Amino acid sequence: MDWLRQMPIGQYVADDDSQAESGAGSWLKRMDPRLKLGWTVAFLVTPILAGPIWRLALVALLLLITAVCGLPWRLWRRSLPLLLALALFVGVLSALLPAGSAPAAPLQRPPDEVRLEPGPPGSPAPSRSGQSWELVHWGPVQLGPLPLGPLVISRRSAELGLNGATLLFTLIHSANLLLLSTSPEALVWAIGWFLKPLAALGWPVDRLGFTLLLSLRFLPLVQEELQNLLRSISTRAVNLKQLGWKGSLALVLAVGERLLANVLLRAEQGAEALLARGGHWLAPDRLHQPPASLGSATVLGGIALVALLLLRWQVGAL
Repeated sequence: MDWLRQMPIGQYVADDDSQAESGAGSWLKRMDPRLKLGWTVAFLVTPILAGPIWRLALVALLLLITAVCGLPWRLWRRSLPLLLALALFVGVLSALLPAGSAPAAPLQRPPDEVRLEPGPPGSPAPSRSGQSWELVHWGPVQLGPLPLGPLVISRRSAELGLNGATLLFTLIHSANLLLLSTSPEALVWAIGWFLKPLAALGWPVDRLGFTLLLSLRFLPLVQEELQNLLRSISTRAVNLKQLGWKGSLALVLAVGERLLANVLLRAEQGAEALLARGGHWLAPDRLHQPPASLGSATVLGGIALVALLLLRWQVGAL
């Protein structure tokens, strides 16, 4: 039942003591957190208004980074296949469902005004120009005694399926890579570094960073509470088929309500413990020291990020 802990989604994984002493380990962890944050933003922003080739290239690039980043395979053997299956399911479902179309516009002129002149004798019949709108047309589909009509995959539905699948995978996996390879203190320091100009406008940048750090600390607690609730349901041998859809929906809502109440109770207990021990907020600069010099991984990563942005400008619409 510890399957949530075996999939460290969004949790920082530190190096072993031997790797820390020898300087080995993942090159992704040695990269500057500001650059990793920039890469994550690029993965989230560049797919906007991009073509299918660019979206598929981002997915392939994320898989390549995952393969060569140096992090242990045990971090991916459960979460990555599950994420790929989820993205594929969303893409196929979006492609099979009807994409919808705009209603036909009313005719402004009578159709009798348009008359086609016949061609000369022996000339081939006129053919439709342009690309076909329908990519796949299977039908009719028979589901039991009820016919469902033809299964049509149009260009619009195929585009929606590809966009949904690639965007889901890029969004989740890029953020997961950032959180796995960056400690919360370093991530908060990087965000505070980018938000420094807002301090001139009176924004409490340091307090916002400390609040973000506390919220990241509570992510494992949320997973633990969810796992405890699922374990309590499994030990009671609840049969969802006997409950029906109304009873199942009521059970899901009750579990969600209990999860929210337990998380809020944990947050209150953590705040009381922090105040009882005389806790106080610290600036991000005191939590994480900035690197003294840029390493080779940071320099190469910055050059690759600039090249990625230039390629998006040139070939992103393909």
